[in-house]
Amino acid sequence: MEELDVNVSSSEGFGIAEKIVLLTFISAVILMAILGNLLVMVAVCRDRQLRKIKTNYFIVSLAFADLLVSVLVMPFGAIELVQDNWIYGEMFCLVRTSLDVLLTTASILHLCCISLDRYYAICCQPLVYRNKMTPLRIAVMLGGCWVIPTFISFLPIMQGWNSIGIIDLIQQRQFNKASNSTYCIFMVNKPYAITCSVVAFYIPFLLMVLAYYRIYITAREHAHQIRVLQRAGTPADGRQHPPDQHSTHRMKTETKAAKTLCIIMGCFCLCWAPFFVTNIVDPFINYTVPGKLWTAFLWLGYINSGLNPFLYAFLNKSFRRAFLIILCCGDERYRRPSILGQTVPCSTTTINGSTHVLRNGKKRRRNRAR
Repeated sequence: MEELDVNVSSSEGFGIAEKIVLLTFISAVILMAILGNLLVMVAVCRDRQLRKIKTNYFIVSLAFADLLVSVLVMPFGAIELVQDNWIYGEMFCLVRTSLDVLLTTASILHLCCISLDRYYAICCQPLVYRNKMTPLRIAVMLGGCWVIPTFISFLPIMQGWNSIGIIDLIQQRQFNKASNSTYCIFMVNKPYAITCSVVAFYIPFLLMVLAYYRIYITAREHAHQIRVLQRAGTPADGRQHPPDQHSTHRMKTETKAAKTLCIIMGCFCLCWAPFFVTNIVDPFINYTVPGKLWTAFLWLGYINSGLNPFLYAFLNKSFRRAFLIILCCGDERYRRPSILGQTVPCSTTTINGSTHVLRNGKKRRRNRAR
């Protein structure tokens, strides 16, 4: 999610019909990102069960970063793209570019932290997870997601480190005499392109791949354990009496959560890999990548800012229920159903981020047995 080298030229400008289509599409992307990420944040703030899950602190922070991208970065890029002119001055161009790099880098770091959180939750014992993911450690990780990107965004961009050796080329592309247009050009030299791409994308991507590979292996082991538990819980009379309902439910829930987060990470990579690959290649081929291709790759990455909330809605039951409650103004039909009915109280516990009903369910089974 990093605008490292977008060199749109007016010679490659869009026609009127193309601009109308672009404006419609971009407006839909921005609106989707704003509403979707707001919905995620409100859902976690209002839903007590979602707040109990440690992973959701990273998800809320990620949604906040994506919301800022859709409010502070995308609109100005859309205006420049449609008008084929930058009208906000050189200083605001640097600020806007720095925000772009900061916020989009923060997004991938959040996804990296989510993958590490899920690794400890699924691949380690519950006690290990609680010892590793303490409130203090979560706060430090969240702080790192926001502080680390400043060292590859505001600091080098405001100091002009990214433009060392290519200042003349940047000045040539900032102003078009034929159309009397000015552009917010952000080109990067080879050292900056490599350093920022490695820090902001390739290292976190490698960590996520390793974490999710281990999660995948553990998920397969969990699936095997579920089958063993089911067979072990079937006595000679053929009736099902699972010996450990909580363990089985936990393994099913965590396995599904791992698959959901893998899909989210996969979508992120599909959205941003073209941009970051091109970002490294372009300085070594004398900045000859067409401007329209840069624009396409950049906005493909921006789409990811509005994609995550919809992934949560369709793939996560808890978020889907919370969204329905919000959108339907607290309709009781979408409240979490009690397995004992509304008149019988029950207690809950959280195991690695999954909420389970305790004790009363056991009492109910005993009563039924009577």
